[in-house]
Amino acid sequence: MSIQLSHCTFRYRRWNPPVLDGLTFTVPHGLSILLGPNGAGKSTLLKLAAGVLTPRAGTVKLDGQSSNEVDYRRSVAWMPQNVTPMPRLTAREYVAYAGWLKGMSTNHAYEAAKMALSRVDLTAQADARTHHLSGGQLRRLGVAAALVHDARILLLDEPTAGMDPHQRRIFRDLAGELSAHVHVLISTHDIADLAEEADHVSVLVAGSMVHSGTTAEFLALSPPGVAEGRRAEAAYSALMA
Repeated sequence: MSIQLSHCTFRYRRWNPPVLDGLTFTVPHGLSILLGPNGAGKSTLLKLAAGVLTPRAGTVKLDGQSSNEVDYRRSVAWMPQNVTPMPRLTAREYVAYAGWLKGMSTNHAYEAAKMALSRVDLTAQADARTHHLSGGQLRRLGVAAALVHDARILLLDEPTAGMDPHQRRIFRDLAGELSAHVHVLISTHDIADLAEEADHVSVLVAGSMVHSGTTAEFLALSPPGVAEGRRAEAAYSALMA
């Protein structure tokens, strides 16, 4: 069970060059990191995988279901780069609303929202209006909204942006825990987000996948003699070169 993008091409306007051109990629099992510089096409790839965008050419499928089918979208959760607060809703109501949009009953969504907020350490903010949350809290709220309906695959776009070191550690622990039950793909341009727990690393540059393999295979790309704590950065730099 995995999302498969086959020969996908996507451009935002007909007269613009494609952001992705004939890309083939399978979302790996477990916890995966999608690295790449700003503008590489990471967000576009995640939007195609989430069914938010439809490729101009190629297919996006999960267990034979196309990304425009209802069951596909219920199996996949996506958190965008920008989590927009809804001033009239509390954090719990916001997460419950996300669950309702995914087909959950109102009561079920409201109960599930409580658990989702607990998993991202936002229980104390459950009754706070979303526009009163800090940037890091909003990011965690977005993760809770992605978790609420028990998706099988989580697609998280820059989820640690705006988080302090403590919050980032909480998120990394959460991602590792979740990957035992669902597949998690995290996009980032920050090498520091390469968690020790990651199973797989893919690197996207200018719309092309230049590397995809286990974390050990990625780290092995670093030049000999690089200090242990700098291997991820060195491996990434080698690919960029």
